[in-house]
Amino acid sequence: MSEVILHVTAGKGPQECRWVVAGLARAFAREAKAVGLECEVLDGAEERPASILLRLAGEAASAFAAKRIGTNQWIGNSPFRPTHKRRNWFVGVSLAPKPDEMIDLREEDIDYQAMRASGPGGQHVNKTDSAVRATHRPTGLVATAQEQRSQHANRKLARLKLAIMLEEWHGQAQDDARRSQWQVHQELERGNAVRVYAGERFQLRSA
Repeated sequence: MSEVILHVTAGKGPQECRWVVAGLARAFAREAKAVGLECEVLDGAEERPASILLRLAGEAASAFAAKRIGTNQWIGNSPFRPTHKRRNWFVGVSLAPKPDEMIDLREEDIDYQAMRASGPGGQHVNKTDSAVRATHRPTGLVATAQEQRSQHANRKLARLKLAIMLEEWHGQAQDDARRSQWQVHQELERGNAVRVYAGERFQLRSA
């Protein structure tokens, strides 16, 4: 049986995008059931989650996911700003990374701590110490999981969430590098020279 995990996220969008994340997850669940796929919410059971992890299982899971990866548009009136004219909202859908395939997410670099589930959570949250906090020591990234019934399942989920966070962390680092390169280019275009050459001579700009 094929299995994939989709990451549905509002990104940096407005609060309406969180509303769309929940609605899109429900739509995916209905569509998955209609084609004979299992669909389980792994994380993001609160009313307006910033992101949701959906596990899809079945022979057509990969094909189902492939048709939904990318930017998804949701058309509807804002439930928070009724007079707002915007009706088009966008959220991102991607395949969750596979922790075992990430060379910079080694199991020996992760500290796990069991804790009691807190907050409203999902229907599986109980009063035992089944929740898990995972800390990636090299980066200091921390992920928690409490949606699943067992500590083992929450430990696996926390590691998956760390993988997503680490992937986003790398993406942010790349964005910062691109912005730095752009700034250098802009300074070059503006002629902000630190040395001025004339033939074989040069002049150092004073500090």
